[in-house]
Amino acid sequence: MTNPAVTALLEQMTREEKAAFCCGEGFWHLKSSERLGLPAIMVTDGPNGLRKQDTSSDNLGILDALPATCFPSAAGLACSWSPELLRSVGEAIGRECRKEQVSVILGPGVDTKRNPRGGRNFEYYSEDPLLTGQLASAWVAGVQSQGVGTCPKHFAANNHESNRMVVDAVVDERTLRELYLLAYEILVKEVQPWSIMCSYNKVNGSYLSDSQTLLTDILRDEWGFEGMVVSDWGATNDRIESLKAGMNLEMPSSGTIHTERILAALADGSLSDAQLDQALAPVLELILKAKPALQQPAPAFTMEEHHRLAARAAEEACVLLQNRDDLLPLPQGASVAVIGALAKETRYQGAGSSKVTPTRVEQPWDECLALLGSSARLTYAAGYPLTGEPTAGMFEEALDVARAAEKVVLFIGLTPEYESEGYDRPHLSLPTAQLALVEALAPVYHKLVVVLQNGAPVDLPFADKVPAILEAYLGGQAGASALAKVLFGLANPSGKLAETFPLRCADAPSDAWFPGEPRLSQYREGLWVGYRYFDTVGQPVRYPFGHGLSYTRFDYSALCINGELAVGQALHCTMQGEERITVSFTITNLGDRTGAEVAQLYVGQAASGAPRPLKELKAFGKVLLRPGESQTVELTLDRRAFAWWSTERQAWLVESDDFTLFVGASVADIRLQQTITLQGDVARLPRDPRLAPYFDPAGGDFNDAAFEVLLGRELPRPIAATPFHFNSTIGEVKHTLLGGLLFKMMLKMTAKHVGKLSEAETRMLHAILEEMPLRNLATQSMGRFKLTALQKMIHIMNRNWKGLWRGDSVDYR
Repeated sequence: MTNPAVTALLEQMTREEKAAFCCGEGFWHLKSSERLGLPAIMVTDGPNGLRKQDTSSDNLGILDALPATCFPSAAGLACSWSPELLRSVGEAIGRECRKEQVSVILGPGVDTKRNPRGGRNFEYYSEDPLLTGQLASAWVAGVQSQGVGTCPKHFAANNHESNRMVVDAVVDERTLRELYLLAYEILVKEVQPWSIMCSYNKVNGSYLSDSQTLLTDILRDEWGFEGMVVSDWGATNDRIESLKAGMNLEMPSSGTIHTERILAALADGSLSDAQLDQALAPVLELILKAKPALQQPAPAFTMEEHHRLAARAAEEACVLLQNRDDLLPLPQGASVAVIGALAKETRYQGAGSSKVTPTRVEQPWDECLALLGSSARLTYAAGYPLTGEPTAGMFEEALDVARAAEKVVLFIGLTPEYESEGYDRPHLSLPTAQLALVEALAPVYHKLVVVLQNGAPVDLPFADKVPAILEAYLGGQAGASALAKVLFGLANPSGKLAETFPLRCADAPSDAWFPGEPRLSQYREGLWVGYRYFDTVGQPVRYPFGHGLSYTRFDYSALCINGELAVGQALHCTMQGEERITVSFTITNLGDRTGAEVAQLYVGQAASGAPRPLKELKAFGKVLLRPGESQTVELTLDRRAFAWWSTERQAWLVESDDFTLFVGASVADIRLQQTITLQGDVARLPRDPRLAPYFDPAGGDFNDAAFEVLLGRELPRPIAATPFHFNSTIGEVKHTLLGGLLFKMMLKMTAKHVGKLSEAETRMLHAILEEMPLRNLATQSMGRFKLTALQKMIHIMNRNWKGLWRGDSVDYR
């Protein structure tokens, strides 16, 4: 139902105004109108803190922004498994937005982690969509409670960086629904974000901006989304088709290019006034929602309060991966060698559009000294450089310092050039110099604690040799004080992994198809992503999904289903309409320290007529317990917890069958379980023998024939790079004389705009420029470069002299 105020505005607006309001103003603002009483609202990045650049058109996070609190990255926050914490972080970011008159923050990133090598995985929560959806919903609710809008991104199937602007994600509908859309569905149904950002890529042949199936049929008609769909910056393909499909706002401004196209389409009848009004209404609705907060004073807060919250978030994000012989926590009076350049120059956030200019940054070395005070007995050695090769004697100095100490803490991790927006990781290895240092420290392995700073899983070939490993992820500006408290026992780690750490990246079945061909990415593995694969086939991993140790121990007992104590035989359960199954159990702290435990509830159907994982996360709960304290945890399951998407029936189906409920401390550490018999929608369906590789995925033989059955159609053929067109990338044309000159000119112009770049920034910039579609040269030039001029250039690069002479149009692909 359209807001009456929006209807009144539409009645007052001219066609020209309506067309203009479907496009942004500059880089970070929406259109405004004093006549209509519509203010110029600002939208800006980012997911782990406000990145406001008033005058800059830098969407890559290269230039500094106004200082703001830099919270831990999403990959770290997810390890808290705490919706309450995520809501608090969202509230704080919302308050900072209010202070800076920002009306919509472009986050959170909710894409499911398909493969550990995804270059932007640090910006996303989890390999599990339910965990992602619930955490993201809490973050969104927190931000929007402050009168500030959110923009979950990047909808949808945006699961790698390579060729992200033009690649076609070829994915079967069931996998799309269950893995890559579910988090968005949870968000829409639970918290109604003000807006959603559509991604650059295609899904099954259609650019997201042009996909009526995803933007209208599913997002609006099926899920009930009421907000605005905005393009990622430069993700608009065909502006007329995108308006019809349900993409409301184009960002950034394309000057008059698309405004003129809209007016021309209205004139020739290819776009109706009703379609334009329908597309514009959510944009006006969002402006009206944002208006009250712009007219009211910002809520009172201090940056120090937010810094303390960032420290709490980092503390809850720390994951104790292993702790043999209880090496941690360290005695506060012990002599400790602190080794690693990252101890004095911490890596606390990722590179790209999420990069925040922090109000201040703590360093682990400083925070350890501050925590210990006069009792500090710390020594330091760099051990390795952050860039370049180690200098002579660095390893020897580190070993000398380590030998002289009672305990050794080694800080290692990924430096900025290893993971970033714009490109994917070629491997999971740590920097060579760091691995060499770990080998050099072999004589002190027995007293060695390794602290990891990274945005995604890494190979740990030394894991079996060292007693203790603490995963800190990218802990934000206050991550160092949190680390110091965990290392020296003032805080008890409670983080649980939100993603699997494989022994080898090649063990993941997606790896053979990741990221794929330049313009085609086949999701051959289907549902077999992350723990769904590793746990089902029994593939050994370094650390399983949901894993995380504590300085205390927890016991699980008294499992009850709908109040009935679990027994050996299957329990019969009924679920009518909105009825739920209640699962309760008791957790007891057996140790002598207060600690928090995350209990995880998985559901499995062993004999389904469709390929199904052994276990799938369906609920979780976190409890804080004093020594000896017990608490009952109660979780609920609705019908969807037992359902799978039937492409044939276009519905969620529950088969009448036995299901197992697993309660555990991780997907691999199951403490309690009970089988239930459930009356479903249909009897158990027969298995399709053509899908045999998906019923038994251990071999990873997802062949052409089986994948075609899964897709329900023939495999698409790769798109040829030539002849060039509006959606050809700069990388595809740079081998031509004109294309090469164009690429060099763009590099020169960008360097002039942003100044000197680091190695990581240079690599990111080159990747993004090379993968930019040619159409963006015109649409992102703010009117300085016309589509007609670009069309002529494309004819020249194609050596199509007749087309150039006749002025033939160039197509979009």
